[in-house]
Amino acid sequence: MDPISIQLSTRNLWSWLVSLLSKDTEWLSDKMRFFFPNMDLGPGNEVSDPEQRVILQLRKLHAQGLATWQSFIHCVCMELEVPLDLEVPLLSTWGSEDGFPSHLGAEEESQPESQLHHGLKRPHQSYGSSPRRKQCRKQQLELSRRYLQLLRTSTQQRYRDRLSGLGQPLASHQAYIPPILQWTRATVPLDTQQGAIMRDIKAEDGTDVSILDLFNPRTKKGPRVTVLLGKAGMGKTVLAHRLCQKWAEGQLDHFQALFLFEFRQLNLITSFLTLPQLLFDLYLSPESDPDAVFQYLKENADQVLLIFDGLDEALHPCSSRETGDPEGPGTALTLFSGLCCGTLLPGCWVMATSRPGKLPACLPVEAAVVQMWGFDSPRVEEYVSHFFSAQPSQEGALAELRANGRLRSMCVVPALCRIACLCLHHLLPGSAPGQSVALLPTVTQLYMQMVLALSPPGCLPTMSLLGLGEVALRGLETGKVIFYAEDIPPSVIAFGAAHSLLTSFRVCTDPGHLQTGYAFTHFSLQEFFAALYLMASPEVDNDKLTHHVTLNSRWVLRTKARLGISDHLPTFLAGLASCACRSFLGQLAGHDEAWVGAKQAAVVQVLRKLATRKLTGPKVIELCRYVDESQETELASLTAQSLRYQLSFHNFPLTCTDLTSLTNILEHREVPIHLHFEGCPLEPHCPEALVGCGQIENLSFKSRKCGDAFAEALSRSLPTMGRLQKLGLAGSKITAQGIRNLVKALPLCPQLEEVSFQDNQLKDQEVLDVVEVLPSLPRLRRLDLSGNNISVSTLLCLAKVAVTCPTIRMLQVREADLIFLLSPPAETTAEIQRAPDLQENDSQRKGAQSRSLTLRLQKCQLHVHDVEALIALLLGGPHLEEVDLSGNQLEDEGCRLMAEAVLQLHITRKLDLSDNGLSVAGLHCVLSAVSTCRTLAELHISLLDKAVVLMFAQTMEEQEEPQKRAALLDSLTSQMPSELPLSSQRIRLTHCGFQAKHLQQLCKVLEGRCHLGHLRHLHLDFSGNALGDEGAALLAKLLPGLGALQSLNLSENGFSLDAVLALARCFSTLQWLFHLDVSLESQHILLRSAKRGRDVRAGGFLPEFPAGADFSEFSRLRAPRSFCLRECQLEPPSLTRLCATLEECPGPLEVQLSCEVLSDQSLETLLHCLPRLPQLSLLQLSQTGLSSRSPFLLADIFSLCPWVQKVDLRSLNHATLHFRSSQEREGVCCGRLTGCGLNQEHVESLCQLLSKCEDVNQLDLGSKQSFRIHFSKQEEAGKTLRVEELWVGRAGVLALLEVCAQASGNVTEISISETQQQLHVQLEFPHQEENPEAVALRLAHCDLGTHHSLLVRRLMETCARLRQLSLSQVNLCDDNDASVLLLQSLLLSLSELKKFRLTSSCVSTEGLTHLASGLSHCHHLEELDLSNNQFCQEGTKALMRALEGKCRLKSLDLCHLPLGGSTLAMLTQGLSHMTLLQSLRLSRNSICDLSCCHLSEALRTATSLEELGLSHNQIGDAGALHLAAMLPRLPALRKIDLSANDIGPAGGVQLAEALTLCRHLEELMLGHNALGDPMALELAQELPQHLRVLHLPSSHLGPEGVLSLGQALDGCPHLEEISLAENSLTEGVPHFCKGLPLLRQMDLVSCKIDNQTAKLLAASFVLCPALEVILLSWNLLGDEAAAELARVLPQMSRLKRVDLEKNQITACGAWLLAEGLAQGSGIQVIRLWNNPIPANMAQCLHSQEPRLDFAFFDKAPQNT
Repeated sequence: MDPISIQLSTRNLWSWLVSLLSKDTEWLSDKMRFFFPNMDLGPGNEVSDPEQRVILQLRKLHAQGLATWQSFIHCVCMELEVPLDLEVPLLSTWGSEDGFPSHLGAEEESQPESQLHHGLKRPHQSYGSSPRRKQCRKQQLELSRRYLQLLRTSTQQRYRDRLSGLGQPLASHQAYIPPILQWTRATVPLDTQQGAIMRDIKAEDGTDVSILDLFNPRTKKGPRVTVLLGKAGMGKTVLAHRLCQKWAEGQLDHFQALFLFEFRQLNLITSFLTLPQLLFDLYLSPESDPDAVFQYLKENADQVLLIFDGLDEALHPCSSRETGDPEGPGTALTLFSGLCCGTLLPGCWVMATSRPGKLPACLPVEAAVVQMWGFDSPRVEEYVSHFFSAQPSQEGALAELRANGRLRSMCVVPALCRIACLCLHHLLPGSAPGQSVALLPTVTQLYMQMVLALSPPGCLPTMSLLGLGEVALRGLETGKVIFYAEDIPPSVIAFGAAHSLLTSFRVCTDPGHLQTGYAFTHFSLQEFFAALYLMASPEVDNDKLTHHVTLNSRWVLRTKARLGISDHLPTFLAGLASCACRSFLGQLAGHDEAWVGAKQAAVVQVLRKLATRKLTGPKVIELCRYVDESQETELASLTAQSLRYQLSFHNFPLTCTDLTSLTNILEHREVPIHLHFEGCPLEPHCPEALVGCGQIENLSFKSRKCGDAFAEALSRSLPTMGRLQKLGLAGSKITAQGIRNLVKALPLCPQLEEVSFQDNQLKDQEVLDVVEVLPSLPRLRRLDLSGNNISVSTLLCLAKVAVTCPTIRMLQVREADLIFLLSPPAETTAEIQRAPDLQENDSQRKGAQSRSLTLRLQKCQLHVHDVEALIALLLGGPHLEEVDLSGNQLEDEGCRLMAEAVLQLHITRKLDLSDNGLSVAGLHCVLSAVSTCRTLAELHISLLDKAVVLMFAQTMEEQEEPQKRAALLDSLTSQMPSELPLSSQRIRLTHCGFQAKHLQQLCKVLEGRCHLGHLRHLHLDFSGNALGDEGAALLAKLLPGLGALQSLNLSENGFSLDAVLALARCFSTLQWLFHLDVSLESQHILLRSAKRGRDVRAGGFLPEFPAGADFSEFSRLRAPRSFCLRECQLEPPSLTRLCATLEECPGPLEVQLSCEVLSDQSLETLLHCLPRLPQLSLLQLSQTGLSSRSPFLLADIFSLCPWVQKVDLRSLNHATLHFRSSQEREGVCCGRLTGCGLNQEHVESLCQLLSKCEDVNQLDLGSKQSFRIHFSKQEEAGKTLRVEELWVGRAGVLALLEVCAQASGNVTEISISETQQQLHVQLEFPHQEENPEAVALRLAHCDLGTHHSLLVRRLMETCARLRQLSLSQVNLCDDNDASVLLLQSLLLSLSELKKFRLTSSCVSTEGLTHLASGLSHCHHLEELDLSNNQFCQEGTKALMRALEGKCRLKSLDLCHLPLGGSTLAMLTQGLSHMTLLQSLRLSRNSICDLSCCHLSEALRTATSLEELGLSHNQIGDAGALHLAAMLPRLPALRKIDLSANDIGPAGGVQLAEALTLCRHLEELMLGHNALGDPMALELAQELPQHLRVLHLPSSHLGPEGVLSLGQALDGCPHLEEISLAENSLTEGVPHFCKGLPLLRQMDLVSCKIDNQTAKLLAASFVLCPALEVILLSWNLLGDEAAAELARVLPQMSRLKRVDLEKNQITACGAWLLAEGLAQGSGIQVIRLWNNPIPANMAQCLHSQEPRLDFAFFDKAPQNT
């Protein structure tokens, strides 16, 4: 009996098994290869008897161990047709541990083979440690040859065994389809002369070599290390094995040896290895003498290739080899590092595969990096064709694939393509067209259909599937991808082996120690089964499930060398959350759909939260993949709407699958989106995913990875993106072929507005090809071809295109820049589309003449002959807005030609010839050439700065929206003159080295220009030359021959004071000269004419006078002349000469002098010269150091010069003297001597000097000490003392009153403000002594200490006639209420006090009690102001008690006081007796509707009330009703303010009805109430006849109410101010027919006014001749509105301010406003902050027209 039968104990069972397997020996051989991977199965394969061969194979299986034997028995029962009577004993006897024997037959080998991959049987040896035996060279070569042959034979046998296994669904039996390979980095040029050895390894994107060329032996200096990068499923491992197979077949014959290792297996090695051990112990050992073989490999290392698969899976970091033996033992990654760095086996070739990520530092920088991108569409179809070859379903499969874009996009991943083919193979038979593909919408459902295809019909192997899922999840959680037999139940191993879900291989953990390992066929399969287990296992709760739904940012690829192993797990979880998977999961879990639905809902809820977060680009892609897999429409819509408008992706790889997921989500988006890809490695065919994506408005790519294949795929997608407006492809590697494809696609995208092909290294022809497509893009606004290589001849061709193409408005070329800007009008576009081949007809010529072209060819190496060709080209073209040829090589001749061609070229704005080598001789030629040009506005030539710029009239600034600007200007043709009047010209010849000898020739050329009839004003600038004093004297003689200049700049010409005096004499010879401004030290000299409305700056240009203005007008207006001399040492002789020179100057004359120090002698000399200058109106000494004696010298001027009106000495550095003209009547004089350090003794002397002048009425002294001032004691004199010094703010009220007590006259008014540091005292003279008995009687009422008695007595004497006492911003709490007590005593003694004001001050509660006590005795009080104080409730009550008996009170202001409850009751009680009250202000007093009721009752007796202010309270509609009932009882009411009182429409209507009865009402303010249209309609019925001010801002008014109000207001004779701000006036704006003759201000801020509405407004403004301020900020006004305003500005003579902040006005509109100002408007400022005007353009406009204010802060005075 057979020994094994004895050990199995059941002979019949053994015989049945042998007999069964003898019938299917092929199946048994497949199983042997599965359980014994990569091994030679021994002599059993050579046995001819099938039964004996089966017995030997069974012995090997049994000898492998219990787990292997059990798994094999399960495979037999599962896959073969085993009779039931045999299956039961098989599983019961051998399918459990009890039936397995304890020992084997004696003849069975107990030692496993010693190799990892190739199993030629041999004894185990260990290498690398034994000493090398000496042998001859011939023996070494023979041993090496035999080993290399053995290595090749074993590799051939391995892949031959792989191809022999048939019938497995997932086995690889397909013809190899090469994926797309793209070079990412190869620092050394490769030898491209050798073609690819293997034709199935292809390269993409302009690469002429295949991956095998990196292994070309002729590439001596090329990189020896290659890294193949690709995402999971791209085919990296397949390609590695493909290389091994081709080498074994002899196609890589220049490699003698090739070794393939997998890091997932190398990670399991626990001990350190040497390189010989890695090669021989773990791969294939030599028959003998391994040291000799290894020595041969070292000597021929350049013929050895080592492939390492899965570098990203390496566990251990590269160890340092700087110390220790480089050939010593180490980890697998350490050995890999040594191979890469050349310390081990130097010269060998190394290739590694890896997922994208941070590569280990051990890789050399010169390593070649290759990106693997999977399949494109042709490769997908090729793969499917091979898969279904010789099958009737081949055409059906291809048709299904072509018809379904989602499935086609999934198949770009080779692993998914393979699974899709399996599913189609299963689904196609018996299915209608399209039905099969409908079941494969996502990757998850693709895997699900694969599982269903592998399952028996109608029966789902739930236990096996969940078992696989449990193993998969446990592996993911522990980081395990290789399993052993004890890790997987035998039945699960059998199921996985039966369906090729598991693969097996030998695992070596140490040399000589081998065991069988199992892994999922593909890693994504493990993730899918883990997801199945999470979703279907009852043991997994929702918390654990949702824990795995996370976003894996791809940024970790840049920071982590080893990636995670659960990247796709969340994707599968999201896919299983789809409703389409619910039935499958329910069947798998054994639960109903509600149970499964709860788990799916948990996943969807997590995705919903993620969708609302702000995510980076990589996480956005991951989220889109999850959501796309889930097929949840609502979730997809939420995700799509949550994406940012500008979505950018930077520096991480993107596949076609990624973009497909993104576009699938974007299909649910309603608004457009901008996508930007920068630095992202992209699959060459990934633009195919964008086909039909209509949500993309802006698409740009910037990556060197993009080549011709990418461009071809993009060209197929572009015509399908109907909303695409901007396309960018920058920094790519496209060539002529790629450009041709794009050029064919661009005409199919007529909606494109911007195209950019920057930095693509395009050549001349490619650039011309792109430009040729311009006429086919009717809406194109910008074409950017910067960063490409073009020649000068091509540049001229581009200029010709710019001239002939009717839509181009700018061509800008500067070094690397090449940009076309287009502005196609609608009619031109229609004509192009109607007749594209008619290019010379009349209509096109007309269109060419109407457009304006800007041509900028800067730094293009143009020469004279190029300019000649350019001029000939431009002569027949359109009007030129700007021609910029700066930075070329034109020299004198080229510049002259361009200057002479100006008249024919019709340049409307600018010609720039800077930096072209112009000389002094060429300067005169240019100046002569343009001397007859009538449109020249400015000529600037600076030889030092190499500047030659010609500016022309009719400037039009470049706009961001050129088409809108063109339409705007066309619409204005009928409203504005076609040619704006040229009234001024500027010629700037700066830094040209001119001397006095050059002036004659220059002036001769300029004389002809100045006498042109069209030129009114000329600005000349000769700054920066070397004219000197001689030139100044000569120029003074030549200037009369130049006519009326506007300005003359002579700065930086080396002038002295003699030159200044020579120029000053021109005041009498030059009628146009009004201003001479000199800063001698800094050499700033400027002569200017009279200015009107603006400053004339040396650097800017705009005409100063309207056309037709002459000097007679200015003589009549008596515009003053001014002479300003700064930075000059003013000694007495110089001042004498200066004054003698100025004597001849016509008046009025203003003189401003400034020097570092002016001595007393110089000041005295100047003052004594003043009587000889009767025409003098102003003398100013600014920033000039004066001595302490100067105040006395200046005070004496009143007696020296009788027409001095005012002396103002604010400090010892600034003095101003104002003079009366001879025609003016004699008047009073005043002096302001502040900040001069005057003491009390100085005042005595000062007053003696001032006493000589009887006309001194007011003296303002600033001093740090108190003093007594003696005024002239005339009976009628009334004097004012005003002190503004720091000490006022620190002295306190008590000290200030003590100062007042020292006055010698009667004090009638006292005003104190500590914060503003002001003390104001009004005096009357002579002092009237009071009866001593009356004083004693008044003192009796005072309760003061003895130390205050004297002060009180003196105050009573000086303040007996005090009628007004004002205290503002004072602190009465610092001196223990002493100030309050003094005030109380003073108030008790003031019998004539009529006005008392205490505002914005601090008073204690006790102090308020004293103050109230004093006020209670002021029975003649007529005005009481206690506003803006922070008083407590008790103090306020005390003040209210003081109101009792104030029957004469006419004005009461209690704003900001707390008037609630009993306090208001006390107030109303007092008000009921104030029958003479005329003004009552109770703003911000917390008055409610009930309080308003009581207040209304109290005011019924105030029939004289003229002003009522109740703003910012809470009276509401109820309070408004009470007021409405009371208002008719106030016949004298002139002003009412009820703003911000929560009044609604009901209260508003009642108020409007009542206000119609107020016949004398002048000011009505009801803003910030929700009044609505009903109130406006009611108010419009009958407006008060005398209405002057109407404020209704933020009143919820609509078009109906505003229009009614406008009609009622039209023609109001007294109306001065209207405010309708913050109301919606889109469809209704007040417009007038009769006009408002006195209207000064119109406030329409934030009213949503657009261009159409503005036209009606502009017409109404003209009918308001007194209008001074127009507020239109925060509206929707654009250039059309600006044009309307510009048209009416010259007609509004009194307008001072226009506010247009925060509108939509561009530089074009601002320019139109500037032109409107230039036509004579008196406006002081137009505010244009925060309009869409570029900063540089705003600065230019402001320099030309300073009244255009673009700043955030308002710098102009508020004249409202």
